[in-house]
Amino acid sequence: MIADPLGMMQNRIFALAALTMLAFAPVPAMAQADYRSCFSTLRAQAAQNGVSGAVFDRIMGSVTPDREVLAFLDRQPEFRTPIWDYLAGLVDEERVEDGIAAMRRHASELAAAERRFNVPRAVIAAIWGVESNYGQNMGRRPLLESLSALSCEGRRQSFFRGELIATLRIIANGDIPASELRGSWAGAFGQTQFIPSTYQRLAVDMDGDGRRDIVNSVADALGSTGNYLARAGWVSGLRWGYEVRLPNGFNANLAGRTKKRDIGEWRRMGLRRMDGSELPGSGPRAVLLPAGINGPAFLVSRNFDAIFSYNQAESYALAISLLSDRLEGLPGVQTRWPTDDPPLSRAERRELQTLLIRAGYDIGDVDGIIGPKSREAVRDAQARLGMEASGRAGGKLLQALRGR
Repeated sequence: MIADPLGMMQNRIFALAALTMLAFAPVPAMAQADYRSCFSTLRAQAAQNGVSGAVFDRIMGSVTPDREVLAFLDRQPEFRTPIWDYLAGLVDEERVEDGIAAMRRHASELAAAERRFNVPRAVIAAIWGVESNYGQNMGRRPLLESLSALSCEGRRQSFFRGELIATLRIIANGDIPASELRGSWAGAFGQTQFIPSTYQRLAVDMDGDGRRDIVNSVADALGSTGNYLARAGWVSGLRWGYEVRLPNGFNANLAGRTKKRDIGEWRRMGLRRMDGSELPGSGPRAVLLPAGINGPAFLVSRNFDAIFSYNQAESYALAISLLSDRLEGLPGVQTRWPTDDPPLSRAERRELQTLLIRAGYDIGDVDGIIGPKSREAVRDAQARLGMEASGRAGGKLLQALRGR
């Protein structure tokens, strides 16, 4: 998801001259000195990992660390998203329709990735869709600026230093120029959002141009994702899982991704497919209850674990799995979620934001993302309407605002 020496260190005078060129305008004077010291340490570590001092100076000489990302490192989520809201934003009709269109446009690239790595094209496309909206939203933060700050301040400096050095190697090898390495605050980049060390380990050149470019080459991005899943243990011909009916009195303590039992045991306990038919096949499976015993239930295989490894959250893996089904023309979740306030799709969230702005709230752009400003506006609007001021954007508030 890595090193041979590139040459000897440049002499110390040149190194210090290059480092003093770093002009950290928004950083206090003491922090400037700290960064110069940190960069000197990073330079030495990079040399030990195959990036010469000359290459380090050329790439890093004009980099200004982006200290804004440090706030993300320690920020605790103020709002826990219910699973039905999480899935409604990632597996909505808009993403399904866009995904089907993208799969048609890039049928040859997806077919090549599927053929080479034995991973279904719909699963690869689903990751593409969730990670960057099919290449449309790859993140805007320059990796060098983000990772240099995270390498010198805050928690997990050792981890981020490894990612920074991996980024330097990507640039030095000529795969992707520094100007195009933009992504998330933590360094994930490209159409399927690899962190630099993952890129070094698993990115592949699918279009044959001699470069592994997951930013500009759809073929490379999709192939690299196929390679990731194959290396994560994807089993050809095995579905990720499917929704199931639980028998009355099912013990919820038996559920959990790591609590696998042979499918024959689940069959004997009375689990059935949604159409009432018997569970097919054999081998280990686990039951997932993402909303508890009163919500939908899923029986998942080891291929669900392969998807889980991409971003270690069961909600994420479920979103990818369900989107892949929809891209194949299969139905979505059939069991109702245990809520009387329906979740909103991205289109409905944009509509809600538009109505909030019309009501006088300053929430910024209409983007379908319910961030802190939108949540505060939602909370205030709920209170004014006599609703529970939870800050959650749901169908009840949207319906109420539509009627005003």
